[in-house]
Amino acid sequence: MSSVHFSPGSDAGVNGNIAKMEDAKVEIDDGKDESMVPDTMYHNIRKKITPFVMSFGFRIFGVILIIVDIVLVIVDFSLPDKSREVGEALEAVSLTISFFFLFDVLLRVYVEGFHVYFSSKLNIIDACVVVVTLVVTIVYTFTDLSGASLIPRVVTFLRGLRIIILVRVFRLAAQKKELEKVTRRMVSENKRRYQKDGFDLDLTYVTDRVIAMSFPSYGKQSFYRNPIKEVARFLDTKHEGHYKVYNLCSEKGYDPKFFHYRVERVFIDDHNVPSLEDMLKYTASVREWMAVDPANIIAIHCKGGKGRTGTMVCTWLIDSDQFESAQDSLNYFGERRTDKTQSTKFQGVETPSQSRYVGYYEIMKTTFNRQLPPPKALRIKSIRISSIAGVGKGDGSDLKVKIIVKKELVFHCVCAEQQNCKVFPDVGNNAVLISLENMPVVEGDVKVMFDSSAGLPKGYEDVPFYFWFNTSFIVDNKLFLPREELDNPHKPKTWDLYKSDFAVTLYFSDQ
Repeated sequence: MSSVHFSPGSDAGVNGNIAKMEDAKVEIDDGKDESMVPDTMYHNIRKKITPFVMSFGFRIFGVILIIVDIVLVIVDFSLPDKSREVGEALEAVSLTISFFFLFDVLLRVYVEGFHVYFSSKLNIIDACVVVVTLVVTIVYTFTDLSGASLIPRVVTFLRGLRIIILVRVFRLAAQKKELEKVTRRMVSENKRRYQKDGFDLDLTYVTDRVIAMSFPSYGKQSFYRNPIKEVARFLDTKHEGHYKVYNLCSEKGYDPKFFHYRVERVFIDDHNVPSLEDMLKYTASVREWMAVDPANIIAIHCKGGKGRTGTMVCTWLIDSDQFESAQDSLNYFGERRTDKTQSTKFQGVETPSQSRYVGYYEIMKTTFNRQLPPPKALRIKSIRISSIAGVGKGDGSDLKVKIIVKKELVFHCVCAEQQNCKVFPDVGNNAVLISLENMPVVEGDVKVMFDSSAGLPKGYEDVPFYFWFNTSFIVDNKLFLPREELDNPHKPKTWDLYKSDFAVTLYFSDQ
């Protein structure tokens, strides 16, 4: 359990979350076994070798050895008696593999614990197969089948006993289970997982009533993401009759019957933002659901349970007065979603446009009483790009600009052809000004995308850089976005290309 202190707003308690300041301390299930681990050499060694034993490479190596051993048995049976020298070599290899499998089982018992390991029927069968096949291999390897006095029937029996080794194929079922677990952990990276009470899911309690998770999958995708049946079992076990699932993926869905038809969809494209209207509808829906019963919770997911999920989780944290500041809510979500015992890699909302829209919601709640801000129709006059040297051709002539509103392309310019625009390099200030022509008036949520004919590396949305904004929040007819607030250039791995003073400024005019 984690003890979390919130900073509720002045009207905290309106939505049934926090009644008074001293109630701002909440116990949250971290999804880890709460038993204290002694600081002993035994447990320290176990902690160090666990990542190796449970690694994808180690599991794949085990699968390969199972297949190799089965092939060795088949080859051994096919050898004529005069080739027993070769057979003995094969037996020695098979015996080595058998001891490796025993070592593998003992290691897993060591790192998982005796009770946890043998709580799985598949693990019990796996261990039995390993022990039985090892005994058979030892008997077969160290019994002299060439002795003249040996009864032929005994020879036949021992050769036949060797075929028992083929039951090792059943180990593949156990290895498949382990590979699934390891692959899911690898895909989820260091996101906080729920790993107790018989569950191992990419699922995090952000608060005691809000769950963030990756996509509940089926078919091949369940090999590396949360299996939908396991997610349903978790929710039915922990919150039976008191949960609602919010699917934020525009790209895919699933049968809502898995969650008793308590599923709502908010259609958000990957690495993009929700519309302001959808944010308000979503928070109204959550408010209504949470108010029905104090035991009600919500489970929110996108694909990886990070960007879109974090955006909407933080929106709710602000709406429910658990945080006043958008930035504080974003920081909190990142802290909860990141398992720092595995890695320090941040698993919160990283796409700047998504963070920007959480900030927009903060303003809608505090300034506009959970209503849309007054509409504002604007025309983009020009775009200034600072620190352009080294970006493409370095003068903006290779750039293409697309402007999208409500998923419709409303403007497109090609700088190289001066199509719908004119380019004015400002070499002295290491900048370029792109003056837009025939630009229509835009209103509401606007997406601006930049492509390049000079081979600029592409990121999300298959473009070098892009961003979202809403015209209602434009002040003084100007929007300045530094590198850290541009989608794709915000990533440190791009900073060799996009220098610290790289920025985009939009200049507007009223209609």
